[in-house]
Amino acid sequence: MTDKRPTLSLKPKAKAAAGSARTGAVGRGPAQSGGGRPAQGGGKPGPSSTGQARALDKDARPVGKPPRVQGGDFPGAARQRGEQGRLEPRYERQREEAPRLRQSHEVKVQPQRDFRPDLKPDSLALALLGAANAVSRVRTGSALPQALSAVFSAYDAAPQARGAIQDIAYRTMRQLGRGEVLLGLMTTKAPEPPMLAGLLYAALALLDPAEDGEPPYEAFTVVDQAVSAAAAHPDFAHAKAMVNAVLRRFLREREALVEQALREPLARWNYPQWWIDATRTAYPRDWEAILKAGNAHPPLTLRVNRRHTTVDAYLQTLHEAGIEAAQVGPMAVRLAQAINVAQIPGFADGVVSVQDAGAQLAAPLLDLQDGMRVLDACAAPGGKSGHILEAADVNLTSVDADPARLARVGDNLGRLGLEAQLLAADAGSRDWWDGQQFDRILADVPCTASGIVRRHPDIRWLRRKSDTSQLATLSTKILDNLWQMLLPNGKLLFVTCSLWPQESEAQAAAFAVRHDAVRLDAPGQLLPTGGSGQDHDGLFYALFQKKAA
Repeated sequence: MTDKRPTLSLKPKAKAAAGSARTGAVGRGPAQSGGGRPAQGGGKPGPSSTGQARALDKDARPVGKPPRVQGGDFPGAARQRGEQGRLEPRYERQREEAPRLRQSHEVKVQPQRDFRPDLKPDSLALALLGAANAVSRVRTGSALPQALSAVFSAYDAAPQARGAIQDIAYRTMRQLGRGEVLLGLMTTKAPEPPMLAGLLYAALALLDPAEDGEPPYEAFTVVDQAVSAAAAHPDFAHAKAMVNAVLRRFLREREALVEQALREPLARWNYPQWWIDATRTAYPRDWEAILKAGNAHPPLTLRVNRRHTTVDAYLQTLHEAGIEAAQVGPMAVRLAQAINVAQIPGFADGVVSVQDAGAQLAAPLLDLQDGMRVLDACAAPGGKSGHILEAADVNLTSVDADPARLARVGDNLGRLGLEAQLLAADAGSRDWWDGQQFDRILADVPCTASGIVRRHPDIRWLRRKSDTSQLATLSTKILDNLWQMLLPNGKLLFVTCSLWPQESEAQAAAFAVRHDAVRLDAPGQLLPTGGSGQDHDGLFYALFQKKAA
C-alpha cells in the first residue's frame, strides 16, 4: 500500500552551514499571508461596530508569567482567507470508538484539534501541545484569545495548565517569524499537519528566547517534553523522531542557524514584510523602535477609581502588600511585575481597573460635566465606559454590535458599581438612535489595531495589507453617522489604536474638511516606542467640536 502521510526530511547539515536559506522556506507562512482575515470592529482588534464578532480586546490585561511546570493545523504556506473566523471542519469520530493511531496506508483526515491528550495536567508536554493547538487555530483565522479558550475547553485545563499554555502561546506568536525561518533552514518542507509545525515553533520559542530573555526551561527538558507531546497526539505521533532530530540539531548548531536566520527581515523583526514596510514608510526615524516595542511584553497598568481612592493612597496599599508600582498618569499606576488580577488589591471591589496608560487619556479629553448625555460607540470591553462614569455623573449610552461582548461591558460596570444604557447595535447605523443628540461622543472606531501588537501579538499574522483601506472606509462611515448625533457645540473624540496614517491622521483631516468641524487640542499619534515616559500602546486621538447652528 502507498503511504499517504506527508513526507518530511531534514536538510543536510552542509546546506544549512553554507548559509543558503531557501527563499521558499523563508517565505512560507506569516511572511506571505499578512493575515488570515479582515479586522473587526470597534476601534479594537475586532469590530463591534460592524455586527461581526470581535477578535480581540484592546484593554485586555497583559499575560503574566505562569507557574513553572514540570517536566496544529499550520501550513508552511499560510493560506489567505477573505472569510472571518473560518476554521477547518472538526474531525468527527464515533463516540464508541477510541482515538487511535492511523496506519500509513490510511487516507489523511481532518486534524483532531479537540483531541484530549493523555498527558499529566501539570506537564510541559501538555502546555506545549496546547500552545501548538492555539497557534494552529490562529493560522486559520481565529484570534489568539478565542483560540486559547477553545483549547482550554477541549483539554479541560486546570488553572496552572492554562497559565502555562497561554504563556507559551504568546511567546510563540511574538517569535513566529523567527521560528518560521529557523524551521525552514532545518527541514525540506513545512511539517504536516500544521499543528506539528506549531509544536516545533513553540519549542523553538522556549529554546531560543528573545535577545534580552532567559530560557524559561532547561533545553533537555524542552526537547524531551516536545517529543512526549508529539507522541501523545494521534495525528503526528509518527513524527516524534523528527521533532527530536530538529530540536537537537538546533541546539547543536544554534549559533550558526540563528545568525543565518536573522539575515531575513521576517526572522529579525517577527512581522510580515508588508507590516515592516508600512512602519518604515510612516515613521522613517522611529520604525525600528516601534517594531521592537511591539515584540516586548506589555506592562500591567491600572486605572485608579477616583470614586474610591486617590493614586497616592492606592500606591501605599500596594506598598503594604509588597507590590512595587509607580504612577505613570493622572490616575494610572504601572506595576513593576505583572500579576493575576485576583492578586491585585481592590480589583474585585472596583477600586482599580486594568487599562493601558494611553487608553486612559480618552475620558479626560471629553471634558465631561455632570448631567451630560454621552455616547460610547463601539464600547466593548468597557474600559473607557467605566472611566467616563468614574469621571462624572453622566447619562451614558454604550453601544456595541456584538451582544456577547456588550455583556462584558455590563460585567465591568457592575464590578465598578456603575450603570449605563447598553445597546447591541451597529454604530454605523441610525436604527437604534432615539433622535436625541449627545453632548459628547467617544468614537473608538474599527482599525487594524497595529498599535497594540505587544498585547495582541497574533494581530500581525491575522491582518492583511488590504485591511487598512477597508477599515478606513468603515471608520469613515461610522464617524459621519455619529456626527449627526452630536449637539451643536458638542465634542466628538475620534480614537483609533492604529499606527497607519490612513486610519488616523489622514482620516481625521478628511473628517474635519467634510464636516467643517473645529479641531481642538489632542495628543494625536502616540508611538509605542517604549521608555518610562512612553510606556503605552500606539493610540491616536483627534478631538472635534461641532459649530453652533
